[in-house]
Amino acid sequence: MENGLVIPTDEGTPQGGPLSPLLSNIMLDDLDKELERRGHSFVRYADDCNIYVKTERAGQRVLESVKSFLTKKLKLKVNEKKSAVGRPQERKFLGFSFTWGKELKRRIAPAALKRFKTKVRELTGRNRSIHQTVKELAKYLTGWRGYFGFSQTPSVLQDLESWIRRRLRSIIWRQWKRGKTRYKELRQRGIPHYQGAVAAGAPKGPWRMARHGTVQRAFPNAYFDSLGLPRLVVRNA
Repeated sequence: MENGLVIPTDEGTPQGGPLSPLLSNIMLDDLDKELERRGHSFVRYADDCNIYVKTERAGQRVLESVKSFLTKKLKLKVNEKKSAVGRPQERKFLGFSFTWGKELKRRIAPAALKRFKTKVRELTGRNRSIHQTVKELAKYLTGWRGYFGFSQTPSVLQDLESWIRRRLRSIIWRQWKRGKTRYKELRQRGIPHYQGAVAAGAPKGPWRMARHGTVQRAFPNAYFDSLGLPRLVVRNA
């Protein structure tokens, strides 16, 4: 699509198509061999590549030499906007980055976390039953966990789990609407009369009430487990 108009494609491959990574591997095999010959530590997936050196000065030198290799020998065009020198913690690769400190750990890149929350908001923003919402959400979370569960910062995943459950509790609270309905539903879930009455009459909005102790007791983590909501942190048996 160019200038808002769809035009025929007579060269290249569709973006995101299965053929693109294969062709990238064929074209960049010479780059891999060149980096190995130079003794560089690097990682590459299709046309996305990170090269690790000891200093920023070395990084600048390697960047220029690799760009020259790609453009002059392989006749490829380098994306200048995405090519840069930076600390591993400041760069990302396939949705991952590294933590700061002496012991480097794989972490989910901020941009990937932002996309995750945007998608979850989309899936939980529709007016449907909590069972249907969890069913559709589970599909996305299972796939996302299969990829990003590789991270070494479980506290981030635990925070995301808590955030998701809070969204689901706020959905339930919003759907109940009336104070009488809220009181009745809370009582049916074992909440004592006084605590149920206080929570049902609270003037707070659904998002704030989702953190209310009474609402959390009415819908503990085990409740969402029973609905089939996947945990993001894989716990060993």
